[in-house]
Amino acid sequence: MVSPLLAKAAPSGREIVSVTPERAGWTFVGFKALRLNAQESEAMATGSRELCLVVLTGTVTVTVDGVSYGPLGTRSSVFDAQSPAAVYVPSGKQVQVLASTDAELALCTAPCDNAARSVRVLDPATMRRSTRGKGSNTRYVCDILPHDDPTAAHLLVVEVITPAGHSSSYPPHKHDLEQPPVETQLEETYYHRLNPPQGFAFQRVYTDDRTLDEACAVENHDVVMVPKGYHPVVAPHGYDLYYLNVMAGPNRFWVFKNDPAHEWMLAPQLP
Repeated sequence: MVSPLLAKAAPSGREIVSVTPERAGWTFVGFKALRLNAQESEAMATGSRELCLVVLTGTVTVTVDGVSYGPLGTRSSVFDAQSPAAVYVPSGKQVQVLASTDAELALCTAPCDNAARSVRVLDPATMRRSTRGKGSNTRYVCDILPHDDPTAAHLLVVEVITPAGHSSSYPPHKHDLEQPPVETQLEETYYHRLNPPQGFAFQRVYTDDRTLDEACAVENHDVVMVPKGYHPVVAPHGYDLYYLNVMAGPNRFWVFKNDPAHEWMLAPQLP
């Protein structure tokens, strides 16, 4: 039986996978991944929501209310050692995307607010890149739209590459209670990619009392929904794992709490 937290990808067609707030049973995060062939286009309206459009692969031109931005995107794979092109679009806008090459897009959405927000091209050259963890817990992070960037109302977007045989989002952590500065409430989606693509990875989502405890075997292009609880990921030997995280909550601030049972591994090791 497929976990209710797992959105399986379509093997072909324009829409790869889609998660709406209604499907997830939550309030904030929406996510959709699309395939566009060269010269194909996609139109959308942001309505009352804000959008972070991430060019995962390929090259596109994005037009917002008649103003064009692009060409955007140079990656041939999400596993390339470079940051993605991305565009932030606030509410009330008409958007059209035209693909110059075959392309894969991520449409990350959340409710907007009444502040005066502007369209902004998020420059790959200025995206913060970092390494987290050590040993077999090492992973590589690119902050596309982090919480210390005031561009958005609610959206946070980040991508992570976890090498084969490594763990990620580990030690297990959660962010489901609005108790700053200890923890903040953020819904989250994980959009998974595998290299080579026939691979798989594992993600567990669980709460302290185990009223939620789901283990998902994820394949290429699948999405895991994290409404609450801890949510570690493991990449098996032989398969590198990429995931794109979308987070949003009542306040745009990311503070997490580690599972106390596993926090011991963060303590300094004696020589």
